[in-house]
Amino acid sequence: MVTLVQTLTDHIDDVNCCAFSSTYLASCSLDKTIRLYLLKDFSELPFSPLKGHSYGVHSCCFSSCGKFLASSSTDGMTVLWNPQTGDKLAILKQPSESPVRVCKFSHDSNYLVSGAADGTVALWDVHWKKLRRTSTVKDGSVIACDFSPGGNYFVTGSTSGELTVWDCQMKCHLNVETAHDLGVTCCEFSPQPINDGMDNSRSQCFLMASCGQDNKINVWIMSHEEPAGCELRMRCSLNRHTAPVLSCCFSPDGQILVSGSVDKSIIIWNSTNGAPLYTLTQHKRYVTACAFARDLPLIATGSMDKTVNIWRIGFKNYSGADLSGNFRRSVQHWSDDEVCSWLSTEELQELVVVFKSNNIDGQELLNLTKENLVNDLKIESLGLRNKALRKIEELKAKMESICVGVPDEFLCPISREIMTDPVIASDGYSYEREAIESWINTKKRTSPMTNMPLESSLITPNRTLKMAIDRWIDAQQVLQLPANLQLK
Repeated sequence: MVTLVQTLTDHIDDVNCCAFSSTYLASCSLDKTIRLYLLKDFSELPFSPLKGHSYGVHSCCFSSCGKFLASSSTDGMTVLWNPQTGDKLAILKQPSESPVRVCKFSHDSNYLVSGAADGTVALWDVHWKKLRRTSTVKDGSVIACDFSPGGNYFVTGSTSGELTVWDCQMKCHLNVETAHDLGVTCCEFSPQPINDGMDNSRSQCFLMASCGQDNKINVWIMSHEEPAGCELRMRCSLNRHTAPVLSCCFSPDGQILVSGSVDKSIIIWNSTNGAPLYTLTQHKRYVTACAFARDLPLIATGSMDKTVNIWRIGFKNYSGADLSGNFRRSVQHWSDDEVCSWLSTEELQELVVVFKSNNIDGQELLNLTKENLVNDLKIESLGLRNKALRKIEELKAKMESICVGVPDEFLCPISREIMTDPVIASDGYSYEREAIESWINTKKRTSPMTNMPLESSLITPNRTLKMAIDRWIDAQQVLQLPANLQLK
């Protein structure tokens, strides 16, 4: 289920881009402004809109550390802002002074790349706020770019239809000259690595989607192995849109892809098998932007109709897993907002206000009893109480069934949930990062497994286990794919 939560109507011209941080939503427009909203209630911040560009703003993005917001404009400038205060931190002038069409931070927040209408690509040092390197694509304007999550590579897309892969020394590693007929409009990486089916543990692979004027979304696999370099190869092509596709984005877990088009529609795709899940048609003009929230089941879409729509996503994918919250987050970690989203999905909207006012989060939801509903939450309707209890029991049963058949080494010893970010502690055992960090931060300096003192609080990513878990999850999903599915 996808529900329209709110429509923001503050811009007075085309909305060109949307971006989420863990706290804010940003949107930018041809009206020369960037607007900032709080995620908790979508109220606009007191210092919004941000005004510092003399022409339309084409692109905006947050750094992963949350300290920076960047915006790029026809005025040839990329501006760094403090999103907490609205203060201007730096003005980065494109070396060629050409209109800047796109900007994007690296995943470690150290770099910012900006692409311009004359084909120049500038790489900036974020902390020193200085130009590091510059180069130029072979032909066309640079209007798309994104950093690979797994290394110091980024991809640019141009109006000539070319995709170019660079490293952070501005060395060009490869070109795909005919990625899209008539031009590339957007390119976005999935945040999560995948198993590409090749037996090469030294190579890390990620999905990347590119959109184009040819009405297509092409899904690529990018692999890179130091020091050999990287490879970009086509995985599949999605052809459901009837007009040029202007934007796309992946969900935080990489399972979902969203696209927006000149045909005024938004399509939500299963990124694993390419199946369209939902088509949304509420925008009245071209859909120019889409973005996924990092920690909430929310999508923002921007349009030439001057609006930003906020959507809540809460439905079951092909494998039956709930797509809500952080998509793989366990119910007991749900916030009260996520609980309210679940209530709406299960047609228990009447309970949203009372649950919200009592701050019922995931753990409290699972512990609710008939007595709690009557005495504490004052829910008088017997039918409503019984329906709520029945849905809670179904949720508990689903949680139990998820872990049936899961290899024990894939479960965190602390939380007993499938690990999404496994790390190795100094005791030699692997844990979910959040679980072991919480364990250590509560001054438990002993091993959860042996009860012996931990030699240090140092934890390191267990990439081998991460790949094994992802490979196992992919295998479970393949069992559910339609028999007639054809992927390139």
